[in-house]
Amino acid sequence: MKVLIADAINEKGIENLKKVAEVVVDTSITPEKLVNTINEYDGIVVRSRTKVTREVIENASNLKIIARAGVGVDNIDLNAATEKGIMVVNSPESTSITVAEHTMGLLLNVARKISIADKSVKSGKWEKKRFMGVELRKKTLGIIGMGRIGSQVVNRCKAFEMDAMAYDPYLPKEVAKQMGVELTDLESVLKNADFITIHVPLTPETKHLISTDEFEIMKDSAFIANCARGGIIDEEALYVALSENKIGGAALDVYEEEPPAKDSKLLELDNIVLTPHIAASTKEAQRDAAIIVADEIIDLFKGGTPQNVLNMPRIDNNTFQELSPYLELAEKLGSFISQGVNGKLKEIEIIYSGDLAEIDNLELLTRTVIQGAVNPFLSSPVNTVNATLVAKNRGISITEGRKNNAKGYESLIKVIAKSDENTFSAEGTTLHEARILKVNGYWVDVVPKGHMFIAKYEDVPGSIGKIGTKLGKHDVNIGIMQVGRDKKGGRAIMILTLDKEVPNDVVKEIQNLDNVYEAIRLEL
Repeated sequence: MKVLIADAINEKGIENLKKVAEVVVDTSITPEKLVNTINEYDGIVVRSRTKVTREVIENASNLKIIARAGVGVDNIDLNAATEKGIMVVNSPESTSITVAEHTMGLLLNVARKISIADKSVKSGKWEKKRFMGVELRKKTLGIIGMGRIGSQVVNRCKAFEMDAMAYDPYLPKEVAKQMGVELTDLESVLKNADFITIHVPLTPETKHLISTDEFEIMKDSAFIANCARGGIIDEEALYVALSENKIGGAALDVYEEEPPAKDSKLLELDNIVLTPHIAASTKEAQRDAAIIVADEIIDLFKGGTPQNVLNMPRIDNNTFQELSPYLELAEKLGSFISQGVNGKLKEIEIIYSGDLAEIDNLELLTRTVIQGAVNPFLSSPVNTVNATLVAKNRGISITEGRKNNAKGYESLIKVIAKSDENTFSAEGTTLHEARILKVNGYWVDVVPKGHMFIAKYEDVPGSIGKIGTKLGKHDVNIGIMQVGRDKKGGRAIMILTLDKEVPNDVVKEIQNLDNVYEAIRLEL
C-alpha cells in the first residue's frame, strides 16, 4: 500500500499513515509528474493546490481513494473518480468551527470598520468620526445554506443577540425551528437580513447566485460575507453595489480568481474586507483535517467503509452496523441472479423484508447488490462507488421495494433479474453466513460460494442420477447438493456446489439430457 501526500498537511496525519503504508511526500509535484506517476499509488492526499483531473484519474490504474484534507473538492474531478470506482473523501468536520469563527470575525470587522481603522491609525491618523459602526445586537442574520458551518454561525450569532433567518431548500422545518431559525426563501433573506453569510458549495446552480438583481433586493445598509467558494457572488456586480453604496459593505475570504488580479476594482474600496482564503487556516483545523483523512484511508485499506465518502451514500455508524452483516449476502445475490438469468440484463428489482425494511437508508445494500450483478460480465472491477453509474450506462433499471413479512426470519433480501429472455430470482438471509433460501420460487438452502451449478429439470426418476453421472464422467466432484421442487412429478431445480469449475462443453451436454431444460454454471 502506497500513499502520495501531494500537498502540505499536518505532520500528525502523515505519522498515522506511515504506521500502515509506504508514504511519499511530494508537496511540489507538478501536474505532468502526477499524471506520469499516479499509477504507483493506492491513495493520494491533496488540499487545494493539486488538481486531480480526469487525465490524472485515467492514468491511476491502482488508485482506490482520493482524500481532500479540507472540505471543497473543486480541484477533483468527482465524475471521473466515480466512473473509475475511486472513492473521494474529505474532512468536513475539521473546519466547521474554524470557518464559522472566521465568518463572525468578518462580520464584526465590516460592521465596526476594524481593518480600515487599523490602517488609518498605523498611518498616523486619528479619525474617530470616520469609523462610526453598527452593532450586531438585535440585527437579523440571513444564512444561505444551513449545513455544518451555517449551523455553527447561527449558534454564534445567538450569543450576539441576533435573530436568524435562513434559505436552505434541504433543511427540514422542524430542525430550523429547533435551532431558532426562520426558514424562508432566498428573496426574503436578501430583503430582510441586515447581515448575510453564504455557506453553500459552488455548483452550476449557485454560480453567481448573488448578482445584480440580488443586490437590488438587499437593504442599502446590509453587509454580506462569503467564506464558502468564490464565484457564488458575482464580483463585478458586487463592485457596482459597493461603489454606488447600494449595500453597506462586504467581506470576502474566497474569490472568482485566486489570488485576485492586481487590478481588481474590489481592492480599491474601503467598504470591503478581504482575507486570502484563510477561513479554514487554524492549527486545530489543519491538524484535525490531516488526522481525519489519514484515518479514512487507513479504514479503507483495513476493509472498512470511510465515513466522509462524497461519491457514495453517507450513513451513520449505527446504520452501517445494522447493514454490515448483509453486505456479503447482497453482493452474492447480485452475482447469483445476473449469472442465472438468460440474455441481456435489463432490470434488477430488490425487495427488503423484515427488520431491514424498517431502516431508512438502504442505498449501500442496493449498491452492493448492483456491484455483484454487474461484475461478472465486466472486465474492469465495479465497486459500490460506481455500481449505479455502470448500471445506468448499460441501460439496467433498478427498483427497490420493502415488505414487513420476512417469513419467520429477521430479514430477507430478494433480488429479481429480468432480461429480454426470462426472469431469474433468488432470496436469502444471513445466518452466521450468507445463505440463499429460495431460487425462482423453489425452497432451497445453499451457501453462495465457489463453483456452483444449477440444473432445471423434470422431476422424474433418473434425472438427478444422469446429471451426477455426467459430471462424474468429466471428473467434476459434487460437494453439496440441494434440490427443490414445486410438486411431485413436476418441475424441479438442483443447485450444486462443486470442487472445480464445470467446463462449457459439459454444461452443454447436461443441457441436452432428456428432461433437463436448463443448465447454468456460476462462479461465486
